[in-house]
Amino acid sequence: LQTTFSGNFLALFGSGTVPRRFTLREALECFLDFRFTTIRNKCVFQLDKVENRAHIVEGLLIALEYADEVIEIVRNAPDMGAARAALMDEENSKFCLSSTQADAVLKLQLGQLTRLNGNKLTDEKNTLSESQANLQNLLTNDAAVRESMVEDFDRLKKKYATPRRTKILPDEDEKMEIDLVQNERSVIIVTRGGYIKRMPLKTFESQNRGTRGKKGTSSGNTADISDDNEIAHCFTCNDHDTILMTTQGGIAYGLRAYQVPEGGRTAKGAPIPSVLPLRADDIITSVLPVSQFSKDEFIVLATEFGWIKKTPLAAFEKLTSRGLIIASLVDGDRLNWCEKCTDADDILVGSTRGQATRFAASSMRPTARTSRGVKSMTLKKGDTIADMNILSGDKDQCLLVVTTEGYGKRIRTDEFRTTARGGSGVIAIKFKAGRVNDRVSTIRVVNEEDEVLLITSQGVIVRQKVKDISCQGRSATGVLVQKVDVKSGDSISTVSIVPKEAVDGSA
Repeated sequence: LQTTFSGNFLALFGSGTVPRRFTLREALECFLDFRFTTIRNKCVFQLDKVENRAHIVEGLLIALEYADEVIEIVRNAPDMGAARAALMDEENSKFCLSSTQADAVLKLQLGQLTRLNGNKLTDEKNTLSESQANLQNLLTNDAAVRESMVEDFDRLKKKYATPRRTKILPDEDEKMEIDLVQNERSVIIVTRGGYIKRMPLKTFESQNRGTRGKKGTSSGNTADISDDNEIAHCFTCNDHDTILMTTQGGIAYGLRAYQVPEGGRTAKGAPIPSVLPLRADDIITSVLPVSQFSKDEFIVLATEFGWIKKTPLAAFEKLTSRGLIIASLVDGDRLNWCEKCTDADDILVGSTRGQATRFAASSMRPTARTSRGVKSMTLKKGDTIADMNILSGDKDQCLLVVTTEGYGKRIRTDEFRTTARGGSGVIAIKFKAGRVNDRVSTIRVVNEEDEVLLITSQGVIVRQKVKDISCQGRSATGVLVQKVDVKSGDSISTVSIVPKEAVDGSA
């Protein structure tokens, strides 16, 4: 009972010459269609037999009605052919039998020409008439065929559905799969091409600020880099955590971290459809490790166009890899962020043009999973949301702001005062002179003892200490955090915070 196996429903479809791979539902529907056609064909065959028998019975009843004339014709006929011709004579209004009826009459024995036998034939004729009407109804009425199918299935169930003779009892010493997996720290990477992999955190050692780092995924030469290898998401978690993955289409999936296939540092990873039933046109846009589902916590979801909503975390406790709809989106919008919070926290939302706004989480009322939410901040034309963070009120925390061209800084969280939700916000960073295409990539809450993983779109990863990045004011342009080959089209795509316990564990 602890062994699973995959099934490949590959069968010949239609005329029996076209191979097709079926899902379970399609296989059942194909079987029902086959049963429907079989019953119809069976009815055609049975109706032909009933009509032929009814025709013969009708001739036998005529013979019994004129038994004396029949006996006289047979007695005076010189042979069997003459007797058959006399019974089939069209000028004889009493008989005028068909060839089949005449043969049946001539095969009768003299003892069968009795009143009792006539009553049996009359009853048989009535029964055949009822059968003929029922078969005609099955041939013309689809609902009657389906009712017949249900009756057949019920009959098979009563005949073969014997109760289980064994009992499955819980074993106190039984080990679950999660009990056999060590709860270690890991890095999980999701690429834009739809690949996912898990690596031990100790794979990446700490480096100095300003270095180019090492590869965290395969990409070959710079000229050969494809969209499949661009890093879309990178996060650290425990192997026993539940990974909440949300897609840009507003669907959430849940699975344990250890269920993600492990891969090497330069491995491409496993296709996401082999891990989750992800639609071909949907993309993973946010990931969140959850250790436990607390009743006092909420999930905050934010979209690229600035919509935001708050849903109780307990609503996602039974989330599985099959997925659930968690947000209704307008045309062109994408669900990009998913974070945990409480009513005592504040929410900070930043835009790609360097603006940021802070408001209380309690100002938002909890909504259902499928609602769209409310507006988080007012965006200027061409501006979109760059990141969303949860502020717990710790004054020692700072915001790490990193731009797509590799510049960044730390800002104290108390420089952003709490305002009403929906405002245009204040300046979070100014861009370097001449960097007209530079945009904010990440605005992330960090502590001084934290370390960060910076990942570019071409898969280059740098791990460095947060304290090596200077703390500046909101209007400062920051320092060079990572060298980015802008000319080749590279840019900072993801920044992941490595918690303190993970740093200590990998030292």
